[in-house]
Amino acid sequence: MSQTSKAPTRIRRGTNRVTMDDVAARARVSASSVSLFLRNPDAVSPRIAPRIKQAIEVLGYVPNLLAGSLAAARTRAIGVVVPSLSNAFFSATVAAMQKEFDRHGYQLLLGASDYDTARETGLVRTFLSWSPTALVVTGCRHDDATRTLLRQARAPVAEMWELGGEPFDLQVGFSHRAVGETLAEHLYELGARRIAFAGARMTSDLRARQRCDGLRDWLAKKGVEVFVVDLQSGASPTSGGDALGAALAGMPDLQAIACSNDVMALGVLFEAQRRGIGVPDQLAVTGFGALPFSEVCVPPLTTIQPHAATIGLRIAQELLQRLETQGDTDSTASADGAPEPQVVDVGFQLVVRQSSLTTRAVAASEVS
Repeated sequence: MSQTSKAPTRIRRGTNRVTMDDVAARARVSASSVSLFLRNPDAVSPRIAPRIKQAIEVLGYVPNLLAGSLAAARTRAIGVVVPSLSNAFFSATVAAMQKEFDRHGYQLLLGASDYDTARETGLVRTFLSWSPTALVVTGCRHDDATRTLLRQARAPVAEMWELGGEPFDLQVGFSHRAVGETLAEHLYELGARRIAFAGARMTSDLRARQRCDGLRDWLAKKGVEVFVVDLQSGASPTSGGDALGAALAGMPDLQAIACSNDVMALGVLFEAQRRGIGVPDQLAVTGFGALPFSEVCVPPLTTIQPHAATIGLRIAQELLQRLETQGDTDSTASADGAPEPQVVDVGFQLVVRQSSLTTRAVAASEVS
């Protein structure tokens, strides 16, 4: 799928940094009380501490840790929040980003949220306190506290790996619903009607949930009901095996199972082999991520290829361009001089392999 770029409606961002005096005024306390709370919350009276905490959260106040020695300074650091440091998808994105930023003398500050919204808020607050040159977060669905912080940020904000909503500055990614729809169409065209989706912790992994919803909604229009398995143990080959067991228990005549990622799909393949279920003749299996093993496992796995490195490179290129032109007024700037938000859709690719093709279909494809 081709890359596209469009300019969406602009979210108005805060142009003035929220100060300690602003927090004090809202909490109806002195600035010295706010300062004490920031240094040692337990030293502040229990009567006023909740008011200060609430004011900080509502206003999106971030203390400037450089104020004492480097007033008005900005580091050459880029704050990056990813859901997981062990996930190969995000590793490829961060590596591409780091390589491009290195060429221009910038360094990454990296943190993992573990799909926890409160932890994401804490990481964003910490990174902003060091006055980063820019901030990169994963996804475009954040809790209110994080959104407040991002709106108040005085540095460019990039959201990656997902498209949707109204961006703060920049979004680079693809539609996860479209991924689900693409997999649904593929399985439906193979003749599968008894289909399951296997995911893990999808209340937190919202992008996996979107892929599930895209697949389920597309098939619902064809009159096909999808059996959804959502395990809370996290994505692993073990949970993939457990997911297949749960899917077969709920749908004994299962014909196809779409997995939230390749790791889960690998577990499904192992469990199918253990149970004597032929893949693909008895069960079609698909994954997501195009991880290196997907091409060499038995059978080779049908999967979705997200352009992970491209996302990292485009994030770096777009942010560097904004930083170079910061303060200039051009055709892409709004009335207040800030660049208009931009959405870059890098697309994705369906990679069809033997795990979702019947023997007859494989033979036909080889002849063609």
